[in-house]
Amino acid sequence: MKIITRTIWILSLVSLFTDVASEMLYPVMPVFLRSIGFSFVLIGVLEGFAEAVAGLSKGYFGKKSDSTGKRLPFVQLGYALSAISKPMMAVFVYPLWIFFARTIDRLGKGIRTGARDAMLSDECLKENKGKVFGFHRSMDTMGAVLGPAIALIYLYYHPENYKTLFIIAFFPGAIAILFTLFIKEKKKKINADIPKTKWSFFAIFSYWKNSPAEYKRLLIGLLLFATFNSSDVFLLLRMKESGLTDTAVIGVYIFYNLAFALLAYPVGILADKLGLKKIFLAGLFVFAVVYAGFAVNNNLIIFFVLFFLYGLYAAATEGISKAWISNIVNKDETATAIGTYSGLQSICALLASSLTGFLWFTFGSITTFTITACVTLLVIVYLSRYKSAPLNKNV
Repeated sequence: MKIITRTIWILSLVSLFTDVASEMLYPVMPVFLRSIGFSFVLIGVLEGFAEAVAGLSKGYFGKKSDSTGKRLPFVQLGYALSAISKPMMAVFVYPLWIFFARTIDRLGKGIRTGARDAMLSDECLKENKGKVFGFHRSMDTMGAVLGPAIALIYLYYHPENYKTLFIIAFFPGAIAILFTLFIKEKKKKINADIPKTKWSFFAIFSYWKNSPAEYKRLLIGLLLFATFNSSDVFLLLRMKESGLTDTAVIGVYIFYNLAFALLAYPVGILADKLGLKKIFLAGLFVFAVVYAGFAVNNNLIIFFVLFFLYGLYAAATEGISKAWISNIVNKDETATAIGTYSGLQSICALLASSLTGFLWFTFGSITTFTITACVTLLVIVYLSRYKSAPLNKNV
């Protein structure tokens, strides 16, 4: 049986080109917003609001995908909105317009995430989900290598010409949209016995209440970890605090994404052989080591080593967690379950960044990173005791 199918290839290429567009703007977004008059507080409010929209919408549109039995329309619309949002930010610089454009981008992510991951799950068997989700993460993250590299090259020749870069970012996004036109969706039979219920934008909380006990127990551990797993921006700030130049910081960030991209696929294969849970817990242990290292290190070479390990952690957890979830829920709830997890994870990520900022301001970076490492070890202990009886028999 062919494991990496045509649909998996196309979805992975769509994610790659979309990530090229998004990550092309990642290093310059804060600088661009500052250049058009945004304060640090307003930037924080903008990102918080946009991520909240993405988080809340993932569960809602995941449930919509499951209830209609359709995946492709959500995938196409989600990627289209993200592509369109890029040049929108270069047209006007009024705060309300910027808020609108950024929200459109994150809404697109919310619309597509559950349906896309469910489509990936539908394309494979339980025994090779680690490989499939690892392959997709690998391709997706390669875009995070190419995007910043393109931005650095462009800004080297055209310094501070940010608006043009936003327009350029539309083109890889448009290529991603074109690729979605080649996806052929499998016809999905809708379970007529499932009662039709009206779902709101807060559907993530509704599904949590009615979800299987195994799912809840798993998510408690995952979300506790997410509440202390702050934005990568704090890792970059720690390097800046250590005296590294902007070029060195961005260079290490690109190196991390490259390590992530190269490791995700082989780690996914290993997860299928050894078990998703074992690889995920190993990834969390590596994360704890990395954060303990960041607490005490000031050396550039050691930062490269730590970011290589950080790429290994990401490869062992990001795709694996979704594959794990898809194996313990019913097949007709896959998009809802993954969308709910992704939504709650987004909300926890906002709390994590706020908490990390507070701890850093109050106690300093060493204490902040040490606390995160210790909490991660507690999560490992909790999840190591987790046992599930898979509900998803027809995968």
